[in-house]
Amino acid sequence: MSTVPDSPFSPEEIASEGIKPDEYNEIVDRLGRHPNKAELGMFGVMWSEHCCYKNSRPLLSQFPTTGDRVLVGPGENAGVVDFGDGIRLAFKIESHNHPSAIEPFQGAATGVGGILRDIFTMGARPIAALNSLRFGHLEDARNRRIFQGVVDGIATYGNCFGVPTVGGEVYFDPAYSGNPLVNAMAIGLMETDEIVKSGASGIGNPVIYVGSTTGRDGMGGASFASAELTDDSMDDRPAVQVGDPFLEKCLVEACLEAFKTGAVVAAQDMGAAGLTCSTSEMAANGGVGIELDLDKIPSRETGMVPYEYLLSESQERMLFVGAKGREQELIDIFENWGLQAVVAGRVVEEPVVRILWHGEVAANIPASALTSNTPLYKREVMVEPPEYAQTAWAWSVDSLPDASATGITIADQTQTWSDVLLTLLDTPSLASKRWVYRQYDHQVQNNTVLVPGGGDAAVIRLRSVLGGAESETQRGCAATVDCNSRYVYLDPHEGAKYVVAEAARNLSCVGAEPVAVTDNLNFGSPEKPIGYWQLASACAGLSEACTAFNTPVTGGNVSLYNETLDSTGKPTPIYPTPVVGMVGLVEDVAKVVGQAFQSEGDVIYLLGAKQVPTLGASEYLATIHGTIAGKPPRVDYDAELAVQAACRTGIRSGWVRSAHDCAEGGLAVAIAESCIAGGIGASVDVANVASGDRVDALLFGETGARIVVSVARSNVATWEAFLTENLGENWCELGTVHGSQLIIENHDTVVIDADLTTIADRFNTAIERRL
Repeated sequence: MSTVPDSPFSPEEIASEGIKPDEYNEIVDRLGRHPNKAELGMFGVMWSEHCCYKNSRPLLSQFPTTGDRVLVGPGENAGVVDFGDGIRLAFKIESHNHPSAIEPFQGAATGVGGILRDIFTMGARPIAALNSLRFGHLEDARNRRIFQGVVDGIATYGNCFGVPTVGGEVYFDPAYSGNPLVNAMAIGLMETDEIVKSGASGIGNPVIYVGSTTGRDGMGGASFASAELTDDSMDDRPAVQVGDPFLEKCLVEACLEAFKTGAVVAAQDMGAAGLTCSTSEMAANGGVGIELDLDKIPSRETGMVPYEYLLSESQERMLFVGAKGREQELIDIFENWGLQAVVAGRVVEEPVVRILWHGEVAANIPASALTSNTPLYKREVMVEPPEYAQTAWAWSVDSLPDASATGITIADQTQTWSDVLLTLLDTPSLASKRWVYRQYDHQVQNNTVLVPGGGDAAVIRLRSVLGGAESETQRGCAATVDCNSRYVYLDPHEGAKYVVAEAARNLSCVGAEPVAVTDNLNFGSPEKPIGYWQLASACAGLSEACTAFNTPVTGGNVSLYNETLDSTGKPTPIYPTPVVGMVGLVEDVAKVVGQAFQSEGDVIYLLGAKQVPTLGASEYLATIHGTIAGKPPRVDYDAELAVQAACRTGIRSGWVRSAHDCAEGGLAVAIAESCIAGGIGASVDVANVASGDRVDALLFGETGARIVVSVARSNVATWEAFLTENLGENWCELGTVHGSQLIIENHDTVVIDADLTTIADRFNTAIERRL
């Protein structure tokens, strides 16, 4: 469809705002006229995928979003759940992928700053941060630069702000070489009696701008985040924001103080699309209009025009609707913290966003046209899986060389199973991430119970402060972020189900009851049939699994167009990566366990011993055989729920002393990781573990619903009676915690004999050796 005749803009100008010709025609229909330059920019950012979810919204509607503990679901700045004892938790995850590809330090730093603002905008104090990161292989110098810059940005912002970075995941794969993923999650404790919402109300109420000044940094960042990365993307550095964590620390204190006065009617963070997004969303959510005078906006640069004010994504800024007559009370609070605070507009009855500049109307748009009444694309899903998937599914384990009791020969090179284990532990995606998390302050605020590397999920002590008094509670919050993107690539529906199952399993391994989910959907272009098939299939899988685990989705983020265009215009998409951030309730923080084996003589068990592992989609197949093929494990909901419940009960009863789920790398890697974490060896026999008749599948095959636990010998009889009653035969004893070697036998044949010092060194230094 061609553009409406007599448009004041060329097709190139319209396309530069990320607007398609038929979308421009829709803009004209909604306005009844052609837009001006400022209005065109406003539509460009608000109709981007990053802001309006025009390709994903129909798919997101299937997610379960309500539950007994859900207080605020999707649609606000963050979800809020009830943790009992008067404790309410706000949490959310968001992406900053494209900015981090162009300017790794600031891209990652402002990603942290943005997610923290989402939390305290609700009236919650940030108490923890997590992140999910993806990069290309570290052998490439550009990938190393991006990796180091991103970690530095996350560390700098979080450490300076004073929030502990308590957990996360880091993966390395060529699929992310041109397009890294930086997903930041934050958790906060509500400090206000009322949850602060974003809907404006009260005709005539003042609209108050607070925080930092407005400049030209971050111009059009939302549109930039909704397009493929190209060789010219380095020219888009102005679309990357610049953060100030010390200013944001003042902003959180001022906001929480202001909220407690009762003089704030509504609040909205200025994130993507800046003033345009905050004014339109506050107006639309409240069913009213907002009139804003740009001459009142504190600016840090001279000569700015409405287009620049409205599209700037300068950081550390908020927009409030205040109670009429109490403006000065709020302004005084922010000025006391050294921050800007000005009355810049008012709430009006007509449901529009009206922007004034130099005494004239610079923009006048119905609020709904920028928010709910946007283009919506319900695309057709491929009837048959794409060719790449069908080819991968045709792979058979029979194509692998024979696996003997002692090892395997690949391309005339014989490797023992101990060699294979060392190779897997040296793989950066599996290896220790201590090089990363040692740069994060994970103990600030003094509430971190389980630190990074200590267990399958982070655990934070909850100290609710309401009405000035600290509540007495032993409760804690466990949190994890998870996604095996190779699984999702090979089977989006089944892989997405596994993401939720693994997140719930990780929480269960520290003794936490899974409560709710925030998700970050990182995918390629939805305009391509394969991209949309991946997105639609994964959303269906997430929805099914969240329902099965009773973990409703309270919000999240969609990041599409994660593709790199080379100089010829050929796109390379990332693996589909639906990251799940899950929070769980710990009833007593004194009763949590980590993954480390504890004491000589403790007995090791495998819960889920009858779950048959697969080599398809496994880390072993990818790393040792260089093959990305097969189908990922199928999720067995009954087994997952039973195994996870048994693990939680064992921890809360004081029987289980350590717990670690079997994930990438299979059973041998899981046992090795528990040995390394505890600094103690183990002697086990895997003869009673389901194997699928291959030694490599027995040792390194992957499946769900499996957890390695250790139990003090004095509790063995009670524990085994409990397992028999609750898991039937789906468990087995493996061996004992013992010595300084990891010895794994299979029917009395030693298949792995590894020195603990050697495997620990290989595991702990894998990343830093590559830097």
